[in-house]
Amino acid sequence: MLALFTLMTLFAVQAVAQGQYTPPPPPPPASADQGQNDGMAPPPPAGQMMSPKQLDDLVSRIALYPDPLLAQVLTASTYPDQIPEAAQWASEHAELRGDALANAMREDNLQWDPSVMALLPFPSVLNTMAQDRQWTQQLGDAVLAQRADVMDAVQRMRRQSYDYGYLKSSPYDNVVATPDDIEIEPTNPAYIYVPTYDPFVVFGPPRPGFFVGGAIHFGPAIVLGVGFAPWGWAHPYFDWRAHGIYFDAVPWGRRWVNRGYYVHPYARPYVHREGPRVERHESHGRR
Repeated sequence: MLALFTLMTLFAVQAVAQGQYTPPPPPPPASADQGQNDGMAPPPPAGQMMSPKQLDDLVSRIALYPDPLLAQVLTASTYPDQIPEAAQWASEHAELRGDALANAMREDNLQWDPSVMALLPFPSVLNTMAQDRQWTQQLGDAVLAQRADVMDAVQRMRRQSYDYGYLKSSPYDNVVATPDDIEIEPTNPAYIYVPTYDPFVVFGPPRPGFFVGGAIHFGPAIVLGVGFAPWGWAHPYFDWRAHGIYFDAVPWGRRWVNRGYYVHPYARPYVHREGPRVERHESHGRR
């Protein structure tokens, strides 16, 4: 048997050398739908799957964000290489608001993924992601490989904060708690407030005499008009039970298996012009 195998190998080597043998074509690339519904998506590299406790710690700094903003942060984190440059652009144009900001984004022909561009109105959020690139990378990897686990971790942290009395409705957000999940929705969809809080405080039992009502603070209102619809701000929301993330009523389907070529089918997609990114106007930024 060994002699036969050796002889066949020699024939194959000679055929290749003489141009008489064509190796079989490589397998076709996976389609954009593969791995999304068949439950057979390959796992990420060894060591990247995270435990529930690790995921709780990972999402703790963003778990109390309103749902529309949280959806943008989770999806944008899957493009960690684009975050630092986007954060710099957002900081340099922080004086722009609303339609003026949306127009500048078009004029400069920005070419990042729409999920990243959706965060340009939130320089503080992008700066946090850019300054802790390891955290952003871990979050993005977890969203791609363990989206259901990430969303469950968000719900666990919200439930803890809610049960301890920290998370509750305010003039900024409506907190809707059911036995299954907790949603955080802006009181006015046109205004998004970024909460700031200490995870070591709001996810643990309050100390005696501690005023829980002062544990979560809110920054100034971020106004989002219709001009931001192409970047996923046309009703972003979660289906918490089915672990779905939706933009423009379309489920976001980027996963570990299709991370290299997935393009979200926005109802009103942003299409940048041919050519490179440019700087068409003077920027001042914050000093």
